Amino acid sequence: MALIKCRYIFQAGPLVPGFVGVTLLRCLRRDGNRTMLSAVKADESLASIYTALMAQRRGEPAEENLARMLASWSLGRGVLPDWLGLGELRYRQLMARHFPGIDPDRLAHFGRPLAPDRDDEQAELLSLLLAHRSGITSSEKWIAGIVTAGCLGSDHLWQDLGLWSRPDLTRLMLDHFAPLARRNDRNMKWKRFLYKQLCESEGIYVCRSPSCEVCIDYANCFEQE
Repeated sequence: MALIKCRYIFQAGPLVPGFVGVTLLRCLRRDGNRTMLSAVKADESLASIYTALMAQRRGEPAEENLARMLASWSLGRGVLPDWLGLGELRYRQLMARHFPGIDPDRLAHFGRPLAPDRDDEQAELLSLLLAHRSGITSSEKWIAGIVTAGCLGSDHLWQDLGLWSRPDLTRLMLDHFAPLARRNDRNMKWKRFLYKQLCESEGIYVCRSPSCEVCIDYANCFEQE
């Protein structure tokens, strides 16, 4: 596969430590100094926090995946930054709408600021998602922001978001960004797919193979996550 000039570097071959090896890449730095300040008790489990959230949900379909991400985030799992990447005001608005019986400060932790050197990348990812909303809930604006923040991680997107499986992410994408998600009809890895959309929107086509089936890098795009 030939590499061509693109703001998002295309990584062919095995995963490379420090890179988002499953997608069109940018070099990422891992911050080893993550100070987490959380009101969640140390003996609380992922399942117990999820159960508590679901017991206080308002009743919208989005809340199952939101509860999974919140539970993971509260325990420092995944890569979502402070306030889920939404900023404090929008984080509190999300909690008030979907989990009104939960104190938002109980879950919040700090120590993962958004990467300011990747503002342009975040803006483009967010615009891509917002342009392809399903339109079933105004909360899709918040969900788009959370997914954008997760894209900046270095693992599979479902793991970086703190979801529990790839099918969780597939459901989230089909529910809230259906016009975009339906394009992924070959089940490409989601993070790779999203960055591919950004490049192709600028007329940049990173793969020169005549079809996916004969491409030597097929596994890097479609192997099991």
